[in-house]
Amino acid sequence: MLIVTDAPGGGYDIMARTVARYLGNHLPGSPRIVVQNMPGAGGIVGMNYLYTTAPKDGTMIGAADNNTPVEPLLGTPEAKYDPIRFNWLGSPTVETGLVTVWHTAPVNSIEDLRKREISVGSSGANSTPSFYARLLNATLGTKMRIVVGYTGQTDVYLAMERGEVDGFPSMFLNTLNATQPAWRTEKKIKVLLQFGLEREPSLPNVPSALDLVTNPDDKLLLKAGLAEVAMGRPYLMPPDVPADRVALMRKAVFATFTDPAFLADTKRMNLGVSSPRTGEQLAKTIEEAYRTPPKIVQRLRKLSLH
Repeated sequence: MLIVTDAPGGGYDIMARTVARYLGNHLPGSPRIVVQNMPGAGGIVGMNYLYTTAPKDGTMIGAADNNTPVEPLLGTPEAKYDPIRFNWLGSPTVETGLVTVWHTAPVNSIEDLRKREISVGSSGANSTPSFYARLLNATLGTKMRIVVGYTGQTDVYLAMERGEVDGFPSMFLNTLNATQPAWRTEKKIKVLLQFGLEREPSLPNVPSALDLVTNPDDKLLLKAGLAEVAMGRPYLMPPDVPADRVALMRKAVFATFTDPAFLADTKRMNLGVSSPRTGEQLAKTIEEAYRTPPKIVQRLRKLSLH
């Protein structure tokens, strides 16, 4: 069974159901993979279940929201799990975050954004866009003023078009390509910055946040905050699953992510599959994030408002 820690119909759910169609082909006996949604608390409800209650015999895997591995690091009290103990299986992609503004906004570069305040839309003070706006303001000296109250990304997009806000502080490249592909080609938006643990090759002229930060503590803070971006759309197994079954599933998951039929399906649906990551790579990302020095973690928790 594949537990999706997100609601039906969203990007994580559609990806998981696509993975489920092909994963069985790479496992002994070609089993049918049943998908079950377990949303709640930004993915934390499903993660708590996978950590404490789910069978540990290798029959259960999870498709996690990429924020959930770092929630304990942020001090989120509802997160009752140790991400390091999960058996990470891999991700079909990595995410690249973007700071984008509408083409009429009075800024054209990060240098401009350090000198002139702009408004960016978000759903709430604790939401992912608000967190990234605060993180980038703290490490790059940018001046993004967060305007909360929008119900979701689509509402912020409309607000940008209407001129209510100047931009959006955490538009992910895969989402942009899937939902608003014409915005870049028709120059409706300006992409001021990319953020992730590595540079996106398709954006050679867009500066990367990590390249701009010179203060060592600020760089550690930014790296810890960007761990969830590097996780992409992660898949995992509960703790204490026998090692041979974890190895078998890791191999099957990665074979799925590189399956030509799976890739054709995801391309047709604009799911943004690129640069798949192994379970070992995800585990390393998590371990590095949780080695962040305590004084940096304190700063991170203040930015996350936990």
